[in-house]
Amino acid sequence: MKHKLKKQLSLYWKCQLIGWSVASLYWVYVGISGENFNPLLGMLYFVTDVAMYILITHLYRNFALHYHWQKLSLNALLPRIIPAAIVLGLAYTLVTTVKVYLLRLCFAPDFSQPLSLFFQQNKATMFIAGIRLMSIWLLAYHIYQYAQREINITKENARLAIITREAQLNNLSAQLNPHFLFNSLNNIKALVIEEPVAARRAIDLLSDLLRTSLYSGDVMLTMVKKEIELIKDYLELEKLRFEERLQFTIKANDELMNTPILRLSVQTLVENAIKHGIAQQKEGGLISICIEKQLDNMHISVQNPGRLNTDRSTIGVGLKNLKERLELQYKGKAEFTISDHLDNIVLATIIIPNP
Repeated sequence: MKHKLKKQLSLYWKCQLIGWSVASLYWVYVGISGENFNPLLGMLYFVTDVAMYILITHLYRNFALHYHWQKLSLNALLPRIIPAAIVLGLAYTLVTTVKVYLLRLCFAPDFSQPLSLFFQQNKATMFIAGIRLMSIWLLAYHIYQYAQREINITKENARLAIITREAQLNNLSAQLNPHFLFNSLNNIKALVIEEPVAARRAIDLLSDLLRTSLYSGDVMLTMVKKEIELIKDYLELEKLRFEERLQFTIKANDELMNTPILRLSVQTLVENAIKHGIAQQKEGGLISICIEKQLDNMHISVQNPGRLNTDRSTIGVGLKNLKERLELQYKGKAEFTISDHLDNIVLATIIIPNP
């Protein structure tokens, strides 16, 4: 089966043809508006103008590309454009003068002026017109090249920024998974001797947690419902150790269940609430988890009994990790706070803009 390849003109050639055609049509219009207009002569003027001026400017383009002028800064390029405009203006003067002279010899029987005299009489006018047209062409060409270079640089910088952000997120996620695993193993260790049945159940829960967390290490986002399932398994695992000392409630809007959320973000808050809240309280307490929509944001809050320790940093490794991941994933648009709330209650809050 044969495929016909359709070659499309590049933007450069389209601009060349359209630009010089428009300029040449203007001169044809001037000829039509005069007396004794010859359509054949007008067509010859049009075709030769377009062909010759495209040839001149295209030769310059090849010269500029060969010496990589398109990579120069504006300060380095300007001193080169001025002499280039003069050279192109001289080339324009020469070819235009010869073209006009030859066409007049062919189509004006009474024209017998020598080429040297014709050139002397018309060189100033031709040169000024050439400088004007070639300067416009040069500016348009190099401004386009400069704009394309800036666009490419911007695209490359954006691509590198995305690669860097993904690498940072992967690194943080790699740090978080072992932290989560070791905490869970410590919980099981505490149950093995005193509660072997509970320890077996804990191992089953941990296997589920590993399946949903560690095996998804390259996934940055998950659905709210998946994060809630993970939290429920984790809380059940912890409840085997704390028994009645750990109570929890989970409230989440149904409309948010399929909304993307940073993986292990809520779980990190719950883990922190147990470690610095429930575990430090003799009577234990209640962990309240709430995920709701407020205006144009998703509002996540986790409350636990206790008070922030003002003698040291209130944000540990896990929360610092979470804060960095939120910053990278949402480009500074997400908010994270943790503070004392009411009497003997610590409130951790994440505010994420809705996608």
